[in-house]
Amino acid sequence: MTQQFWNGDVDELLRVGTRTEGGTRTRTGTGTGTGTGNGFDLAAIDPASTPGTTANKKAGQAELAASAQELRELQERLFAQSRAGAPDRVLVVLQAMDAAGKGGIVNHVFAQLEPHGLQLTAFKSPTEEERAHDFLWRVAPRVPGPGVIGLFDRSHYEDVLIQRVREFAPPEEIERRYGAIVEFERGLAESGTRIVKIMLHVSPEEQAERLGDRLADPAKHWKYNPGDVDERQKWPEYMAAFQLAIERTNAPHAPWFVVPANSKWYARVAVQRIVIAALRGIDPQWPSAEFDVAAEQARLAATAGLRWPG
Repeated sequence: MTQQFWNGDVDELLRVGTRTEGGTRTRTGTGTGTGTGNGFDLAAIDPASTPGTTANKKAGQAELAASAQELRELQERLFAQSRAGAPDRVLVVLQAMDAAGKGGIVNHVFAQLEPHGLQLTAFKSPTEEERAHDFLWRVAPRVPGPGVIGLFDRSHYEDVLIQRVREFAPPEEIERRYGAIVEFERGLAESGTRIVKIMLHVSPEEQAERLGDRLADPAKHWKYNPGDVDERQKWPEYMAAFQLAIERTNAPHAPWFVVPANSKWYARVAVQRIVIAALRGIDPQWPSAEFDVAAEQARLAATAGLRWPG
């Protein structure tokens, strides 16, 4: 199914151009979402596009189901090898404007995984205690442990997005935070964390339609926040903030992927494929048995004739 569905490597097609330590950028792919030698341009990415496939919604749903088994097996191998001491883990960061589809990604991609190897953190507005500390104070304890796939629904990037747009922090503090994020993520990568940062890129027209759907359906009123309209009025400022945050924090050890998200089905299969690619990059292995397999098989066989009470 995957070979028929994808006509390109979506992991590379949606990856933002790599930023080297020297500050230069190199092209890492050929798709709409990749950076170029002249720099990354968020405005050039069409939220309605579907890079890497010409399929439709029905085929996308089939692909999502068909690739779920591979994703689960890779997750299980990652978890299993951690029992033997492997440090590898995955951290997926999801950032987007409101109604871009983060909830659908959680429900349709990550809900397919085994809960023992999945850790979901939904970051909300910082509490009074959290505001009394550095912005990364509340993030560090939520990084997944060995063998676990961690998912941040929003993240430390809120502190250079909404805080920049709403001027909750002065410009010099926002500048400091870019550097702090790069160092924080470098430390995570060096300790065995495979970092995958994803922006779900939706158009303002599509967002308006989705917010309107929530208002039209009483069963979805709980999902609507009047503040979404306030933030929507600052759309250009948010796009500029995303542009800058991606430029300043994209790195080989912590790459950004921009996923066109007007088509929900496409965003889901693309995120699934990006996570599968990250796990393939780790290539987790089943750990070798620490016992004599043949001896245990013989011991088990010897119990076949036993009679159990009742």
